[in-house]
Amino acid sequence: MRSLLLVLLTSAAMPVMAAEADTEITVTAARQPYRGDFTVQETPAAITTIDQTWLNNNNILRLTDALDLNASIARQNNFGGLWDAFAVRGFAGDENLPSGYLVNGYNNGRGFGGVRDVSGIEKIEVLKGPQAALYGRGEPGGVINIVTKKADFDTRGTIGVQAGSWDRQRLDGDFNLALGDVAAVRLIGFYEDAGSFRGTRSERWGFTPSVLVKLGEKTALTYELELTRAEAQFDRGVVAINGQLGAMDRRTFLGEPGDGPLDADVTGHQLQLSHEFNSNWSILIGGQHRDTRLTGFSTEAELAGSRQRLGRDGRSLSRQRRFRDYDAEHQVLRGEVQGRFETGGLKHRILFGADYDNFENSQLFLRARPAVIGATTTAQQSNDIDIFNPVYGRFPLPTPGPQTNRLDTQEAFGLYVQDQIDLGGGVQVRLGGRYDDIRLTTLNRANGVASARDFSRFSPQAGIVYEASKLLSLYAAYGEGFRANIGADVAGRIFDPETSRSAEVGAKLNLLDGKLTGTVAIFNLTKDNVLAADPANPGFSVPIGRARSRGLEVDLNGKLPGDIDLLLSYAFVDATARAAVLDPNFSLNIRVGDRLINIPRHQFNVQAAKGFQLTDDLKLTLGGGVQHTGGRLGETATMFFLPAYTLARLFVRADITERIELFAEVSNLFNATYYTNSFAQLWVQPGQPRAATASVRYKF
Repeated sequence: MRSLLLVLLTSAAMPVMAAEADTEITVTAARQPYRGDFTVQETPAAITTIDQTWLNNNNILRLTDALDLNASIARQNNFGGLWDAFAVRGFAGDENLPSGYLVNGYNNGRGFGGVRDVSGIEKIEVLKGPQAALYGRGEPGGVINIVTKKADFDTRGTIGVQAGSWDRQRLDGDFNLALGDVAAVRLIGFYEDAGSFRGTRSERWGFTPSVLVKLGEKTALTYELELTRAEAQFDRGVVAINGQLGAMDRRTFLGEPGDGPLDADVTGHQLQLSHEFNSNWSILIGGQHRDTRLTGFSTEAELAGSRQRLGRDGRSLSRQRRFRDYDAEHQVLRGEVQGRFETGGLKHRILFGADYDNFENSQLFLRARPAVIGATTTAQQSNDIDIFNPVYGRFPLPTPGPQTNRLDTQEAFGLYVQDQIDLGGGVQVRLGGRYDDIRLTTLNRANGVASARDFSRFSPQAGIVYEASKLLSLYAAYGEGFRANIGADVAGRIFDPETSRSAEVGAKLNLLDGKLTGTVAIFNLTKDNVLAADPANPGFSVPIGRARSRGLEVDLNGKLPGDIDLLLSYAFVDATARAAVLDPNFSLNIRVGDRLINIPRHQFNVQAAKGFQLTDDLKLTLGGGVQHTGGRLGETATMFFLPAYTLARLFVRADITERIELFAEVSNLFNATYYTNSFAQLWVQPGQPRAATASVRYKF
């Protein structure tokens, strides 16, 4: 009965479709900060958008799955499935923190709130390259900006249920209510209870309402709440034996069910006020406060060779037990003015603003490690598990002892300006930059050692766009970046900040009367003062030096003749170390030219769909996609590589009436064995086998 109820309540796992084309909706206060009033064609940077069409067609439920649709983005170590981690154009951030992203232009994603669900997401923007300098404190490869679904003045709603392989059940809904012509409320939420092919379970729910109030004809106030709760077992994945994957069953869980789930909680608020002074000038003022927490026990493979039995007998995995209580608090304030004016016949579009960012990162970490392997070391002292025939609960769970207890605070203030000047003749020039002033403090509560450092820097950016024709625009851009490395090493020394330089040239295509658009780009990025996690002291980092990434991208999105929807993305990324240093993770030498971990040189994704109107009421949409990910380095400073893989999927959607929609899909159609990311040979994440999903959605 419970399963039947959830099946009847779950097709809102399908993101809500955009408003019908023939419905006119006024959405006030939708302008995105930092972006300015520009079309994609006149922006001197590569921008791709993953919109509702592709979120729906791929039945995407998680942010990381959505980012797979863009070949410039590669998965990184996802902390046992408990956070989002990715690299854009070959560069990732701090290994000890989730990857940062923007939500409606606000710095977000930092902290420990678990993986981001797509419920409440309208679209995902991948903003690449030098323009990242303007956003501040980000990676030079690019910035991910999530645009959320907001309240508007069209009353409507959807509710749906979904069920899938491994007893996955999900319910979500989206209800928008107009309160006259001055206010509107949108209520979005989901509930999911899911098993997995690994034998683990998770339970998640979220509520992301928004409110819009028109304070005048040209003034609007919006408020959004982010409230999510998740429970999931920590899972480091499978192991490679003597560097070889595939010996053990990819379904075997190597942790301890007795640890119970880890809890990941988020409570966030966004408030934003927009006002148009006239047709040329507007202002945007807003703020965000976000609390996240991650807490619970885990049992995971020991990485130190002296404490690991697996390399000796090929089947006994020695494990450590950990307890984490991670708590983060993040506040952002921002004000921005945008305007148009002319000087000497030149047309200017300018934006300038200021932002304040305060991030507090508290980490309490306890650990119990297996004993150093000796002639008399017992299986219980090593907390061993047989990877071929696991027996859970074989030994009493070890009691973790003190390891890390620290508080890091980053307080940052920034000023930014950008002016795009129309020189005539189809040529536009962009000039700008931002100034950052950052203070870092760290307190090691275990020994009372405290440190503080201050940094400031101006990061310029420049670009040029030439509209050669209605079909083709050419552009070039350069930018510098600046990001403070939060935290300190185990001795309490605060790191120098990361600095970066980014350059790219490209062409933007506008084909088939605007039905098909695309970008071709060549880029070169460098980054100094790169950090890596310190495995001997979890929660701490160590510097590893300089890195470079360069490559080629091709992105296409739109409709082909025959009314076929197409999304195509290809990237060649050559991301390598540019300094010879000692790898902090396993005390091996990183050489100049060594590849960066988890970055494929070649990645490709193509999705296609076509609709068929079978009767006046019945429309059938058929589609599918292919994703290829090349081989990747799986452990820094070694020759351990994750193999390349290719995945295929098919889906069918039937619009039975204007209100009822049925959906079914099969992912990993050919049941490929693959691995999505790793940190070490003993921490490798396997991909999901063939899986099926069915859902129903009702719109009203």
